[in-house]
Amino acid sequence: MRILLIEDDTKTSDYIAKGLSEAGHVCDVVGDGRDGLFQAQREAYDVIVVDRMLPGLDGLAIVRSLRAAKIGTSALFLTSIGGVDDRVEGLEAGGDDYLTKPFAFSELLARVNALGRRPPVQEQKTVLRVADLELDLIRRAARRAGQVIELQPREFTLLEVLMRGEGRVITKTMLLERVWDFHFDPKTSVVETHISRLRAKLDRPFQAQLLHTVRNTGYSLHAPR
Repeated sequence: MRILLIEDDTKTSDYIAKGLSEAGHVCDVVGDGRDGLFQAQREAYDVIVVDRMLPGLDGLAIVRSLRAAKIGTSALFLTSIGGVDDRVEGLEAGGDDYLTKPFAFSELLARVNALGRRPPVQEQKTVLRVADLELDLIRRAARRAGQVIELQPREFTLLEVLMRGEGRVITKTMLLERVWDFHFDPKTSVVETHISRLRAKLDRPFQAQLLHTVRNTGYSLHAPR
């Protein structure tokens, strides 16, 4: 396999690169986060092994940027940050696996090989549809029943999250994390305010309601039932 290793500790990167090469893989090494992101976007890799703490750009931002760019290359976080919340954060950022330092190279190699055996990630949809509502992720355009809906950037992201979770309840906490990147409660009504604006554009001009409030829980977007 062709593997990209983004690691700023040269002793660690030399050790890993040597082991991967001996196992028959081709390993490119980058020590800076921004350079690593550029390399991952420019070249095709089977697996990316990335540290979280990097100069230039941290590992979480690298993986998030790759996923936003629809690059589905398997990503393994290799880091000394190993708390439960940290692992969850890494996986939710788009990582496929998480291994903490210090580590046994045999385990790293096994995890890399396992990621390489995974089937290719299916191409993500570029147009989302719920009932007569359509969201074009490439053109950044929304329509309902053929009628254009003008959305602000934050409203567009909010609608995208709701449509991807069609029929499921999306909590306020989930929206704060996915739309505003808040990992705490800001003690404001920012979610409620944007939901109200979105509902005014999405539902009010039409007969059927798509955006529903689930009392004391969150919101759900689905076709009329």
